[in-house]
Amino acid sequence: MENNKVYDVVMIGAGPAALSAAIYTTREDISTLLLDKGPVGGLAAVTDWVDNYPGFPKGVAGLELSDLFQKQAERFGAEFEFGEVSTIIDEGTQKRVKADSGDFLAKTVLIATGSDYKKTGVPGEKEYYARGVHYCATCDGAFYRDKHLVVIGGGNSAVQEALFLTRYASRIDMLARSKISASDILQRELAKNEKITVHLGTTTDEIVGDPPAGGGKIVKVVGTDTASGKKVEFPTDGVFVFVGLAPNTGFLKGLPIELDEIGFIKTDIGLQTAMPGVFAAGDVRHGATMQIASASGEGATAALMIRHYLEDVERS
Repeated sequence: MENNKVYDVVMIGAGPAALSAAIYTTREDISTLLLDKGPVGGLAAVTDWVDNYPGFPKGVAGLELSDLFQKQAERFGAEFEFGEVSTIIDEGTQKRVKADSGDFLAKTVLIATGSDYKKTGVPGEKEYYARGVHYCATCDGAFYRDKHLVVIGGGNSAVQEALFLTRYASRIDMLARSKISASDILQRELAKNEKITVHLGTTTDEIVGDPPAGGGKIVKVVGTDTASGKKVEFPTDGVFVFVGLAPNTGFLKGLPIELDEIGFIKTDIGLQTAMPGVFAAGDVRHGATMQIASASGEGATAALMIRHYLEDVERS
């Protein structure tokens, strides 16, 4: 299917960055389409509870916050389509966004596809997601006050998040498959923290709990001590996985859009990529802070930059 309508902007992704941008663009009569392969809200929508988004002093469910974002964007005329984007074709005055649901034409494009947490892939991880398995300490750490936690990972993010979790948890077992690869300063802080016990050379093999269908909770993490080859168990109330983030930029392969070594999109100060008229905002962008509030702010900034770009094109 090909939609012959030419939008002022097609936004790839429908998380907080794109939704915030859409609120700004549609209020200024900039025709806007949001195109996403998943549920509206991105990672925010599957976050159990958000305690640090401004304006919600009692916190808000991630799904509810996403729904409010969508309703506000729709109020001003934003359109939504489901579809997985395969590429962007630069046709001069307009861009062609190719998706499995059809081709969409636009004068500008905003890439706001976000990133996804890298997974361990072990049994129990998917089953207990958001019910004991988490990927964001600032989002979910407060639920584990005076509890026992397991942190999986040994890089900078794992150590940083483990140190943050000590504000709440009474005890943390940190499982590193080989070694702690965090910076020296973080390793020194880690060594000084009496709440964290580091288990080097320990794999994560399974996350075990009560039957998830009945709302069961995590009971333990089972691993292997690689030095002895013996199984080890770590009783726990929750598991935080920090083995990295993977940006959703696979569809940009072969395009003249510059990515960093991990795959995050590089932009100029105006959030424009190396492809004129194509912008990026939120967690997919190099330098993003991976917070809902900052993604929302970047979306608003991107909307203003898109407006300026469209005005310049009209004048030329």
